[in-house]
Amino acid sequence: MKFTYPKSEKLKSKNTIDLLFSEGKSVAKYPLRLVYVEGDFGENIPLKIGVSVSKKHFKLAVDRNYFKRVLRETYRLNKHLILENMDKPYAIMFLYQSKDRLTYEEINLKTIQLFTKFLAAINPENSK
Repeated sequence: MKFTYPKSEKLKSKNTIDLLFSEGKSVAKYPLRLVYVEGDFGENIPLKIGVSVSKKHFKLAVDRNYFKRVLRETYRLNKHLILENMDKPYAIMFLYQSKDRLTYEEINLKTIQLFTKFLAAINPENSK
């Protein structure tokens, strides 16, 4: 498995993002939240993902950009957990929703827990 985050996996479509926040379901593991919606995106890409950090919690762009980089990196290193257990394509928005400044290690651990929770939500028969 390649640990990459190619351009084809980036969620850029405004229509898909609007659909995510209007009809999407969500799972959370403090301080992370994952909003997802099932859909076909034309290409042969099983996952489209976007990353967001609230301006309300981090006023400075440099802080928001740091946490977005960390979220993208933790996704890149742990996306195999999702891809190996998915059977349909999904669009996902990955959000950091806290004023707390967690370390990279803490965010990585929360990301793994969040991905496990997401897989349990989309495959209830496979969960324990």
